[in-house]
Amino acid sequence: MRKSSYDFEIRKVRDEIIKREAKIILIQLPEGLKLYGPKLAEVVENAGGLAIIHGDPCYGACDVATVEAERLGADLIIHYGHSEMMEKEVTPTLFIEAKMKGSIKIAVKKAIPLIKNWGKIGLVTTVQHIHKLDDARRVLLDAGKVIIIGDAGRLKYAGQVIGCDYSNAKIVSAEVDVFLFVGGGRFHALGVALTTAKPTIVADPYEKRAFRIEDGCEKVLKKRWATIHEAGKSKNFGILIGLKTRQKRLDKALTLKSLLEKAGKKGTLIALKEITPEALMQFSTLDAFINTACPRLALDNSRNFHKPLLNSNEALVILGKVTWEELCEKGWFEN
Repeated sequence: MRKSSYDFEIRKVRDEIIKREAKIILIQLPEGLKLYGPKLAEVVENAGGLAIIHGDPCYGACDVATVEAERLGADLIIHYGHSEMMEKEVTPTLFIEAKMKGSIKIAVKKAIPLIKNWGKIGLVTTVQHIHKLDDARRVLLDAGKVIIIGDAGRLKYAGQVIGCDYSNAKIVSAEVDVFLFVGGGRFHALGVALTTAKPTIVADPYEKRAFRIEDGCEKVLKKRWATIHEAGKSKNFGILIGLKTRQKRLDKALTLKSLLEKAGKKGTLIALKEITPEALMQFSTLDAFINTACPRLALDNSRNFHKPLLNSNEALVILGKVTWEELCEKGWFEN
């Protein structure tokens, strides 16, 4: 297999296939790792199994392809890029976290001038860099900072954040002055900032640079408030129920339906596996939608939806159960 920046734990994969005598193996990868799929399929087949790559999008450990594995008669799922969420899967599932091989120290050192006015630093990262968190801690300690790493007990690792769970940041937000997110891109750092309402700095080990995220937060919050304001005029709502493994929140959807009806509005329950603009366009008689599945849709893709798409906590604003100011203060990025 060609050299990559990630540890795919090839020996572990081979050993697991041989130990289980697995015949059909479903390989599931997030978008950024799909290019390695054909080579990983070769690894599987060299170990004696038939490899099938799951080609649909994969957004996290909440999205394990158990139904697809059953339909294909797979003996084993190899799920790359995410950590286990501590629930037993119907089809045996091997989680390979695909940790980054490179150093994070250069990026963290570049973040030090950006945090010079703060003493207490909250440190967070994704699973790809969780094994490097201690390296980041030592760099910051050498710079005279106090380091705080949260462990809410909901995720596999202390300091870990995922696209829909920032509890490890939230639990220590009152104790820190600023958060330093170690990882690529802006999405997770925005989630930290929106959840904690604290300044957040990114140390990007891929690009070996550091930058602030505050401007992005202000833009997101302005857009979300505009969406809430627009949805507040609506009478007929579609309430979206996720059909993915750990995105089904039927109780929450039913509660929202009841609250809408008490407010003189109508709520129609709609169950989907993939919540896309194209899917929702079919429901032309509905004025707006409330999403009870993955909350990151409102951050990642909301501009592509043709009608207002609210997260369930935002719906409580138009129903008068919470104010916008209270929502921002307690942390917008929750569902």
